Amino acid sequence: MSIRSICFVCLGNICRSPLAEGVARHVIESRGLDLVVASAGTGDWHVGEPPDRRMQETAKRFGIDISRQRADNVTPNHVRRFDLFVAMDDSNRRNMQAILGRNTKIVRLLDYHPGPESEVPDPYYGGPEGFDLVYRLVWSGVSGLLDAIVAEKI
Repeated sequence: MSIRSICFVCLGNICRSPLAEGVARHVIESRGLDLVVASAGTGDWHVGEPPDRRMQETAKRFGIDISRQRADNVTPNHVRRFDLFVAMDDSNRRNMQAILGRNTKIVRLLDYHPGPESEVPDPYYGGPEGFDLVYRLVWSGVSGLLDAIVAEKI
């Protein structure tokens, strides 16, 4: 595998990307892979905060604990730490390109999901069904992404 480290990125790093990090850790461990994962946000207003309580509860229902994670902010220094950046949506991808440079390897998570969805929606202002949808999309996207990494298609 040429990819050894992955950073999942959303807007505030309290909903989608912490879930993606937690799901990735779970899948990596179950498959016995050797990958480093983390998450961050393109905005800095939640730095140091735990994931949104509703996302923690959703993850916990599926056996994933994200309660110890703390929000981080993407900076140019992240390029030295990670081989691959995974955006939850196009807006975050554009923001990352501006922060990290156009030569940075950035993909969208749902490019590795078999369904028609192309972006993981932000559930922050919605109800519980939005968090469940995000979980299903993230699980599918992370599984497909890790398959592509193992097959060295990224």
